[in-house]
Amino acid sequence: MAQAMKIAIVDDEKDMRQSISQWLALSGFDTETFATAEDALKGITADYPGVVVSDVKMPGMDGMAFLKRLMTVDSSLPVIMITGHGDVPMAVEAMRVGAFDFLEKPFNPDRMTELAKKATNKRRMTLDSRALRRELSDGTGIMRKVIGSSQVMERLREDILDLGQADGHVLIDGETGTGKTLVAHALHAVGAKAGRKFVLASCSGMEPDAMGERLFGQPGSDQMPLLEEARGGTLVLEDIDALPTALQARLLTWINDQGTPAETRLVAISNLQEQGKTCEDVLRPDLYYRLAAMKITLPPLRARGEDILTLFARFSEQFAEEYGCDAPEVSAQEAAQLLQAPWPGNIRQLVNVAERAVLQNRRGSGTISSLLMADSEETEPGMTTEGKPLKEYVEAFERMLIDNTMRRHKGSIVNVMDELCLPRRTLNEKMAKYNLTRSDYL
Repeated sequence: MAQAMKIAIVDDEKDMRQSISQWLALSGFDTETFATAEDALKGITADYPGVVVSDVKMPGMDGMAFLKRLMTVDSSLPVIMITGHGDVPMAVEAMRVGAFDFLEKPFNPDRMTELAKKATNKRRMTLDSRALRRELSDGTGIMRKVIGSSQVMERLREDILDLGQADGHVLIDGETGTGKTLVAHALHAVGAKAGRKFVLASCSGMEPDAMGERLFGQPGSDQMPLLEEARGGTLVLEDIDALPTALQARLLTWINDQGTPAETRLVAISNLQEQGKTCEDVLRPDLYYRLAAMKITLPPLRARGEDILTLFARFSEQFAEEYGCDAPEVSAQEAAQLLQAPWPGNIRQLVNVAERAVLQNRRGSGTISSLLMADSEETEPGMTTEGKPLKEYVEAFERMLIDNTMRRHKGSIVNVMDELCLPRRTLNEKMAKYNLTRSDYL
């Protein structure tokens, strides 16, 4: 059910605010009135379920000051300003500050109703969008797997939410092992086609004729072509850079024939590994630009900072549970080595290291350092990672230590305080600093 919208009417003249309230109530709106801007501010929060109608000339805090305060509370809040003085410069200033619209007294009541409808519709859309974003970013469904608190991962989640709810086709690229297929799943899960088919196929490892038949179909064939199988949903093509030129042309024709919005969404994944080349170099320009209008480039693991330690801890716990043993303890030196490692294989390589670390720990031999040294011998020449200030290493290790201890004690603050020898206030401050929430561990 759609959320009921309110209209807050702010005017120091009792007759005027009652008159506006009665008229809007007769038009089907839920109204509340305030004699001063100060009183109204007590009840208007960032997610206020409605809009504001305010006079400009009021004692105490006037309408312009009130508008500026409201814009700091929620810059998306629609505010309709009313004045009896016909002050055009003031109207221009109000619109510049963020007013939704402006009415001069005496105003036409029908015009007021029209503006109120537009403003409440806009507000409802804003609040619905916020609620959806909170639901998705809170960790429901597949978005829970897009782990990380680094800036690049925050931006990636925003990109997934934005592009997921758009209609266009998407190109995903990035180094091997960064999670491109996971992001394709997430784009489908948060979009309008979430309840429809999700079809995944690779363009590599097949002869051109076989790939053409698989993608577009062949007369007399019993196999349903991928384009038909994914109709109305999402088709994900991995290794799009391996698609032969002739098939690229046919795919472009299919994209153009769909029009806008597309009935079937195409998500293309580039796994191009050839040194010095990009997807743009190997795809037809017209196809590339149709796909790259909406593009997501996944960050390499070495650019994700303390996410490396968070992921290593998660994977270690999962493997420890699978193998029925304890996860390895990570020393400060090993944490620094994990952060400094180049990770050419990205998350896929980190998963392998975490599994081997758990198996070593079960046998009671070996260290994480030895695993990283063994991996470094196989690292591609020239693959390096920049050093970080000591403060970043210390903070990353501290966050990992608190995170691991909270998980081990299932959110018991008392036990964590005892183990880490921290007073409650200090622990609370550090958890707030590192964006750790006790409810995540219960």
